Amino acid sequence: MPELPEVETTVRGLAPILQGARLASVATRRGDLRRPFPDQLAALLTGAIVVSLGRRAKYGLIATDRGDTMIFHLGMSGRWRIDPDTLLPHDHLVIETRDHRLALNDPRRFGSIDLWPTAGLADYPAFRLLGPEPLGPALTAAHLRGALSGRTASIKQLLLDQRIVAGLGNIYVCEALYAARISPRRQAGRVSLARLDRLVAAIRAVLLAAIEAGGSTLRDYARPDGQLGYFSKEFAVYGRQGQPCGCGGTVRRYVEGGRSTFWCPACQR
Repeated sequence: MPELPEVETTVRGLAPILQGARLASVATRRGDLRRPFPDQLAALLTGAIVVSLGRRAKYGLIATDRGDTMIFHLGMSGRWRIDPDTLLPHDHLVIETRDHRLALNDPRRFGSIDLWPTAGLADYPAFRLLGPEPLGPALTAAHLRGALSGRTASIKQLLLDQRIVAGLGNIYVCEALYAARISPRRQAGRVSLARLDRLVAAIRAVLLAAIEAGGSTLRDYARPDGQLGYFSKEFAVYGRQGQPCGCGGTVRRYVEGGRSTFWCPACQR
């Protein structure tokens, strides 16, 4: 599933195409993805000018001068294609400007498109309980200490709780915990403030490095320009079960909450 760096990379790839552009045509080629497309989506967006693009957690945001924001989620396999020569069977939403054509391609149809008043984005159902953005100033060691106090679940599991930190996914939590040298099995309420401070820095560093690399290509993800993200080549632990760690230990894997966790028990304590 595309995680925060992949969505951020997608938004940055769309910005030069859409920022300030008038949407000459908006067309759906089926009735739904994971959910039905919003009623009158084409009528409400056709002719509108895009005033900004952004991201909240794993959602992309395209705001228009009509006071609405189109919110997209890429699901398991979604991606935007820029100026495709031909439309493919799984290009389910097509947007045209004067100079470009964009197609939202989603073979598994686990993604979604919604339209919401820009002024009330905080009230969008998926955003109401989200924690702070991991790249924003609100994510601090003090915030984590307060959110994790008294919690006996593992630090790995709670970092995936979107109410604690918005947008973190399995891959980058594994990588951040490794970078901070914190065991994913450690009880969240027992992680010291000093370690949490180290963890916040690691989260930011890992995410920024992944964004710089264009995300991680796992199965279906590609950037809007069709290029593949290459951060997966820099994974320190994710997907490296049985391989040597730089500390001399061996990367191991276990399953918790239905997700694989990769870590080095020699240097992550």
